[in-house]
Amino acid sequence: MADSIVNRQSNPTDKTSYKSTWTQRAWFASGCTTILISLAKSMLMLAAATPTSPRTFLQLTLAAFLGYLLADLASGIYHWAVDNYGSPMTPVFGSQIESFRAHHQHPSAITKSDTAVLSYMVAGVVTVIVLPINILSRDPVFLWFVGVSAGCGLFSLKLHAWAHTPKRKLPSVVAALQDSGIILRWSQHKAHHRPPFKSDFCTVSGIWNKILDESNIFSAIEVMLFRVFGVRPRSWSEPNSDWKLAESDFVGSNPDLD
Repeated sequence: MADSIVNRQSNPTDKTSYKSTWTQRAWFASGCTTILISLAKSMLMLAAATPTSPRTFLQLTLAAFLGYLLADLASGIYHWAVDNYGSPMTPVFGSQIESFRAHHQHPSAITKSDTAVLSYMVAGVVTVIVLPINILSRDPVFLWFVGVSAGCGLFSLKLHAWAHTPKRKLPSVVAALQDSGIILRWSQHKAHHRPPFKSDFCTVSGIWNKILDESNIFSAIEVMLFRVFGVRPRSWSEPNSDWKLAESDFVGSNPDLD
């Protein structure tokens, strides 16, 4: 399964590698089911409570918004980490690191993959972490927060793929969500694929990008890690051959114009 991710992007002409396997679909279904359990349990608990005050609905709205913000922030931190550190030989994360590296060379390849191919690894993490919370938690607002946050995180790579998809090929509702800024669009992400490859890492909505980039927090962490461990991030290499756009991807590299 990990090899299929690497092969998909390092060899974008291999169309079979974009198709999900039964195992990937099973993990994806497991993650989606786990999220639905969070949301359903929250609603059932609220329905059983009498009476439900307007304050509760305000709390649910706030919980959903905070979960949405957390997912975008987490996607940026993870994206920055795998872009800059580790190698294909890194335990657990090696295939993801190689996949993200290959994505810089073939950005449009991500648009061809089944949703389960993109999301099954995150779905596995969601299943392992969220399922115990579903079993143990009796707080409907917290369960709603967990469900929304995990849901946004699970589909973060699909939202990323949509940001690379020509607008004319997007479902109208997705294009509308992009235009409203609720989910990531190309104009919020394009700087990430240009030297010096040090910005715009968040892939759910991109809301955190400006804050993270203007505060230089990632740069500060990179300097700290270099001073403590002597490890250089890949973004310090210039020119960065690992992230050089392949000639086959120059055409169609701007989804807003396709």
